[in-house]
Amino acid sequence: MLYTTSINCTTNAEQAYNQMRLVYEQFARDKFSSPKPLEGKGTVKAIHYIMSFADAENVTPTPDLAHKIAKAFVRKNFGEDAQAVIATHVDRSHVHCHVILNSYSLSGQKYYACRNSLRQARENVNGVCRAFGVTPALNFENKGRSVSYYEWAQRKNGSSWKEQIRQAIDGLINSVNSLDELLQALEERGYEIKRGKYISIRAPGQERFVRTKTLGEEYTEESLKTRILYREVGAGTTPTMDSKSQLRAAYIAIIGDVRILAEQRKKVPRKRIVTAEYSVDNDLDVYRLSAQLSVINKDNIVSIGDLEGRITKHRAEYEKQRQEINEYIEEHNRMVSLLEQAQEYFALSKKNELSSAEQVKLNICRQAINDSGIMTAADADRLREQTYRLDKKIAKIKESLDGCRQRYDVYKDIRDTYVEISQGDYIGKLVEEERQRKEQEAKKRKKKL
Repeated sequence: MLYTTSINCTTNAEQAYNQMRLVYEQFARDKFSSPKPLEGKGTVKAIHYIMSFADAENVTPTPDLAHKIAKAFVRKNFGEDAQAVIATHVDRSHVHCHVILNSYSLSGQKYYACRNSLRQARENVNGVCRAFGVTPALNFENKGRSVSYYEWAQRKNGSSWKEQIRQAIDGLINSVNSLDELLQALEERGYEIKRGKYISIRAPGQERFVRTKTLGEEYTEESLKTRILYREVGAGTTPTMDSKSQLRAAYIAIIGDVRILAEQRKKVPRKRIVTAEYSVDNDLDVYRLSAQLSVINKDNIVSIGDLEGRITKHRAEYEKQRQEINEYIEEHNRMVSLLEQAQEYFALSKKNELSSAEQVKLNICRQAINDSGIMTAADADRLREQTYRLDKKIAKIKESLDGCRQRYDVYKDIRDTYVEISQGDYIGKLVEEERQRKEQEAKKRKKKL
């Protein structure tokens, strides 16, 4: 905590969280801990910035200078009523600062993070650096950019940025439940993410972003979603023909057609297991269809109408649980706040002399606990036990919520795939995709020649 500062909140993590939560919920009409909606991205609650200093800037030997720059930057860029926590890290070869910013200010102003706001932030960083006598290594006002030592070393050793990103994705994909979670996990490890028509990633120290689709067919947005969604579903059920089920019959037929395309190399060769050789049995599209049929068989989905009914049911169940967990979270936050006030009250009550500020705090805490019927330390212990049980209940509902969302996503994906199959677009789409891929490869070879 040597280089930790907060603006309009405390530096204690738990207290800062609760203070940001209060400000956010006052203006956003949303719960700070609210789970994401079933569809859509949800709201941005907080924004994370990282400010790194290159060796050429000569800031690393004086981390207190880096910390001062970070504080000045936050005030200049976000204003005096912004709510933020700043932490300067000295555990790397270069000093760097983390800024966690509440998306709402104390005055209720909403801060939107976008490409233009990032450009403005970078320019303000440079301006603050110059004010402190530091010449920025990266000139964001112009096109010129320096090369970091890390990037220089990568080039010298022949290391591949793309391979580094692939390995990072492969190492995380088994521990996340959605594409959003994967991208968040990458950001937590220092990777920068851009979402647009394509997903682009930049590794720490890398000069330019790379689109995931250029990492290989297994790293396109669609492929990543498939690898995550059907990671645990599997394709363990042997397809059996059921003359009464048009849905199953269509899947059995299309799986056979896609296998033939894969054997004849007439479709994009996407691998299910990235580290293994490509084959029909290691084809991601074949596996996805087989996994979907496995779900149809295991869950005994007899028709598209049955499937639509299950999608509607899971959507309603998800929203019901989401509303329920929001109510529990609000109650949990109230109990935690009350427990803190009770602890503060009993601690202050034991002191022989109190300052004027402590006396005011004692009166506030006394009123809060009296209104809630907390008269003794035993009452506070019971409240603590209730809070603990409610915390476990919230965790259990969150687990159920995640399972409901995963099943909904699978059912919806099956529905969308069946629409393509029934309209006759599925095979044509795969063939056209491979034609375009080969055409692009031919253009690249021609350019090299």
